Amino acid sequence: MDDMKGVLGFVTGFIMGSVAGVLVGILLAPQSGEETREVIRERGIELKSRAEDLTEEGRIRFQEAVEEGKSAAAQKKEELTKALESEQDAKKAKPKSKKSTA
Repeated sequence: MDDMKGVLGFVTGFIMGSVAGVLVGILLAPQSGEETREVIRERGIELKSRAEDLTEEGRIRFQEAVEEGKSAAAQKKEELTKALESEQDAKKAKPKSKKSTA
């Protein structure tokens, strides 16, 4: 779960940093208003594509983490079930001691 928070934080920071860098670069570039709008439009398309790619990558990583979690849980359940069965078998095999009532 902490890995997912780290990935989400990285993706969010990456996108925010990219947006900030693009905006600063555009605002400081010596261009006409029309050229600037065209650059903004192009960069917006690039950032949208990049964000979609990162979102898909995050979705894939999340799904992998879920599958790993399910697998680990199933394995742990199997181990605990075997241990419980072994303990129950040991109790059944253990002879009962008879107490004297004298």
